[in-house]
Amino acid sequence: MSHDFAIVWDHRDRFLDGLVNTVWMCIAASIGALVLGAVLAMILMARRRWLAKSTQALVDAMRCVPFLLFAYVIYYGLPSLGIRLDNWTTGVAALTLYNSAYMAELLRAAWTGLPRDMIEAGQAFGFVGFELFRRIILWPVVFAATPIFGNQMIQIIKDSAFLTIIAVPELTHEASSVQSTYYIPFAAFIAAVLLYWLLCMVVEMGVLAIGRVADVRR
Repeated sequence: MSHDFAIVWDHRDRFLDGLVNTVWMCIAASIGALVLGAVLAMILMARRRWLAKSTQALVDAMRCVPFLLFAYVIYYGLPSLGIRLDNWTTGVAALTLYNSAYMAELLRAAWTGLPRDMIEAGQAFGFVGFELFRRIILWPVVFAATPIFGNQMIQIIKDSAFLTIIAVPELTHEASSVQSTYYIPFAAFIAAVLLYWLLCMVVEMGVLAIGRVADVRR
């Protein structure tokens, strides 16, 4: 067993490369999903009911599709539409689009929970539409939903492991490559699990730090 972990250590550069790719991919996907989710949340809260209802149907449909299947659809569907991306970019696009539906629901729920007085005060000062959202609604919603955002970022980290199916060089892909070469599945995957755990702990600490900032602002 120690020999197996020695092999993992000898190939630590590959694990670290996979970890770095996973980190950058998840950061890009989290930012993209948050921005797109904010746009969707604004539409979900729109006064035009037909627009809000049709967007709600799209968000619900997205949340009902398994991510693995969605990644296949993006990977094979985009080239059929004439859109050709490299594997890494395709993976980020899949993570972003899929998780934007969840971000939209999180933001909408936090928005609904805001005190009505705050929104009415903003309207009294002449803020409407996007300006009302940007100046009055956005940051209270973000701070209120931060713990849930942390959970969603952890979900993005876990979803990224599925991208090994489209040969994205992320952490699981590199662990699979090492174990298939040397047949050390236990050592290789335990090392990957520990690195995923480390990433999730970093997210947890970040959420706690943002929570303390939110408490000070209150």
